[in-house]
Amino acid sequence: MQASFIGFDPGAPGGDRTVVKIGPHTLYCADAYWIRDSLGRFDAEFMDPPYRFDNSGGGAFRKARGASDQIVTEELDQGFEMSIINPLLAGSIVVFCHNDQLPELLGYLNPRYKRFCLLGWIKKNPSPMRNKHYLADVEPFVHAWNPGFHPVGEHHDMHRWVSSGTMPAKVFGHPTVKPLDVMDKIMRNLAGRTLIDPFMGTGSTGVAAIRQGKIFTGIEKNPRHFATAVERITSAWEQWQA
Repeated sequence: MQASFIGFDPGAPGGDRTVVKIGPHTLYCADAYWIRDSLGRFDAEFMDPPYRFDNSGGGAFRKARGASDQIVTEELDQGFEMSIINPLLAGSIVVFCHNDQLPELLGYLNPRYKRFCLLGWIKKNPSPMRNKHYLADVEPFVHAWNPGFHPVGEHHDMHRWVSSGTMPAKVFGHPTVKPLDVMDKIMRNLAGRTLIDPFMGTGSTGVAAIRQGKIFTGIEKNPRHFATAVERITSAWEQWQA
């Protein structure tokens, strides 16, 4: 199964977009803030949006590894507009975030979803950049849901903190790629079959969704990362069909 390029749609409602179909899965190279609402309702939303944090410092470590500078170049340290989270468009949501974003994020989610749980995954090799803070060896994420979309799966699996090595930026050319075992674990606990990721990056959410039998829709505005996501999700779909 090859990816099917649907085309470039200039002036489309919600903004310009490139659309690629991979089996039942749909990928958009577009600005999520422009097109997310137009894509309608999904069972679940899963996002790893730009964090807002102090990305200065690092000394020799920063010189040896380029991910920190790439984060700045791609403005992945400037945060995101939480208004993109709309409970009318998703029964549940998973949001990765930086520790400093938690007060605002939890305050935003609490009145919009019936319940939420603050979770996290433990990094075996966290970046040593501390900036007068604790070492970021635990990265938080929030799972929030409304009635009918509560977490599913085995009890011990739902409540286990995930420990994994981080995936180096050089593998897919993206500075914040999440390890697939982390994504797989979270995906097992999401109710429903349809899933959207408005900040798709290089497609880790899509790969994990396909491996769990879900139908995936992804949005990514960076053409280089979008091309990587198309390649990865095509491969995941071919493996799922085999």
